[in-house]
Amino acid sequence: MSMSNESVAIRTLGKRNALTLTIVGALFVLLGLCLFVSWRESFIVALVCFSAGAVALVLGIAKQIEPEVILRLDAQGMVFFHRRGQLQVSWQNIQRLDLLRVQRGVDWLTLPYLGIKLKAINPVLDTISPRLATGLLAEQRALVMTAVANDDELQSLEHYLSAEFEPLVVNGDRYRGLLAMFGRRCLMLDKYLGFHLYIPVEFLPLAPEQLLRQLREYRQQQLLALDK
Repeated sequence: MSMSNESVAIRTLGKRNALTLTIVGALFVLLGLCLFVSWRESFIVALVCFSAGAVALVLGIAKQIEPEVILRLDAQGMVFFHRRGQLQVSWQNIQRLDLLRVQRGVDWLTLPYLGIKLKAINPVLDTISPRLATGLLAEQRALVMTAVANDDELQSLEHYLSAEFEPLVVNGDRYRGLLAMFGRRCLMLDKYLGFHLYIPVEFLPLAPEQLLRQLREYRQQQLLALDK
C-alpha cells in the first residue's frame, strides 16, 4: 500500500472464480433439466447435476454482486464498500483501529474482523443508508452471539434486546427506526466487544496484521497532513 496522498483501493479476493462458477452452474442446471426431460431413467444423475449446478450458480451470482473494492483510503477517511451501499468514516472520527479479539478462558482469540472504534457515532448515523444499515444488522448476528458469549451480565443484553426498537438519542440527536436500531447495535457491540464498526478481513489480499499496520500508518500520515 502506498503511503502517499493518493487514494488507495483495497480489493477483495471474494470475487475470484465468480464468472466461472456462474457459467458452470448454469450449464449443470441446463444439463440436469435436459436429463429430466429426455432420459427419465437417469433421475438420480439429473438430480445431482441440477442440485450441484444450482448451488454453483447461486454462489457465482452472489460473488458477482459483491463490490470489487472493499476499502478505499483517501485524505478524508476510509470508505467501506458493501453490496448494499457504502459508508465513509473520517480519520478524525476514528479513535482506534484494531483486530477483534475475544477472551476464551485464559486465551485470546482473534476473529476475522477489523474493528473501528469511533469518537462519535452521529456522523455514521447521519450518512448511512437504510438499505446498508439493514444488511449490516443482519450480518452482525454472529457478532451479537459473540458478545453474549463474552459477557456474564445477561440482564444487560436482555435490556438491549428489549430496547432495540425504541428511539435512540445520541449527543442530543434523536434517531428512529432502522437508524436507531443500527445505532443501538453499534453502542452495544462497542460496550461488549470494544468497537462500533466491523469490517470482515477473511477475503482481503493482505494478512490481517499487515492490513492493520498499513491502515494505521496511512491514518497517521493523513492526520499529520491535516495538522499542517
